[in-house]
Amino acid sequence: MSVQCDVSVKQAAGAPMSVFERWLTLWVALCILVGIGLGQLVPAPFRFLGQLEVAQVNLPVGLLIWVMIIPMLMKVDFGALGQVRAHWRGIGVTLFVNWAVKPFSMALLAWLFIRVLFADWLPPEQLDSYVAGLILLAAAPCTAMVFVWSRLTGGDPYFTLSQVALNDVIMIFAFAPIVGLLLGLSSILVPWDTLLTSVVLYIVVPVIIAQLWRRHLLAQGQGRLDATLERLGHASIVALLLTLVLLFAFQGEQILRQPLIIALLAVPILIQVFFNSSLAYLLNRAVGERHSVACPSALIGASNFFELAVAAAIALFGFQSGAALATVVGVLIEVPVMLLVVRVVNRTKGWYEANVPVGRRVARAEDA
Repeated sequence: MSVQCDVSVKQAAGAPMSVFERWLTLWVALCILVGIGLGQLVPAPFRFLGQLEVAQVNLPVGLLIWVMIIPMLMKVDFGALGQVRAHWRGIGVTLFVNWAVKPFSMALLAWLFIRVLFADWLPPEQLDSYVAGLILLAAAPCTAMVFVWSRLTGGDPYFTLSQVALNDVIMIFAFAPIVGLLLGLSSILVPWDTLLTSVVLYIVVPVIIAQLWRRHLLAQGQGRLDATLERLGHASIVALLLTLVLLFAFQGEQILRQPLIIALLAVPILIQVFFNSSLAYLLNRAVGERHSVACPSALIGASNFFELAVAAAIALFGFQSGAALATVVGVLIEVPVMLLVVRVVNRTKGWYEANVPVGRRVARAEDA
């Protein structure tokens, strides 16, 4: 492994959970209140911002999304892809859950809860949009926060970095086809030109910018990259909060009419998190992977790249859509739910390791 990748792994392994990350749910809740309040008191500025579009892409939100996403992608070292073969069992489980199970199980849960069980309590004109938002959320595996979750469970940092890098590469090619397929199967009109534009704007271009910027900074020393990432991290937080305020300023009228919407949308997301994390955890146990690999594998399958999901929902369906609201609900419950998953995998370590065959445990230890 390159020295550069080794440094990235040490950073990923030691990065603490910031105050913002730990209290993300509180900040999102405050953004809900501020956004709804401003949207009701001074709606004109928000209507103006909503009209600043080019090719169905809202310019203010596009800029905010870039400020959110690029610092996260700068942390990813694609040199870690060379480590994939060293953990092929765990990587195999991760890819299976993230791309063959997660989006499809969410589409099923969205249909069951949104169109069947909760249909009478939700605005009928937004049902398709809610389903679309949940699908977008599940089709984007976590990129940044998984490093935090991995550290809290003692996860293998090399495996964590390699699975994030591989998922990001796959996302460039798989996000649009999977979203398009599931929206089509859900009888939701797919604006393919807008979907592909979203992929280019919010995945391809940010990845290129982030990696070129990363290389430029590393050429000046690791300290320069670290300092830049620290400054950009604060800008990323501000951009996320501003995006949420804008969203809820547009969504306020609907939420005030039906305040249970957020709770109802949270139900399929919660089931999805527990189902996918459990499936990945148990599959890693079945194939004999170490606990330090099973933890980040389970956690990346449970969490989402919600910044991308929010951006795509706004681009495809607009600020006032149920899709945008559904993706933001994912942001709202991300931290408390993932901390619960972290606690479960930590408390079950003894049970997990008791089932791994001795031969495989020895082999995995030698690999490490």
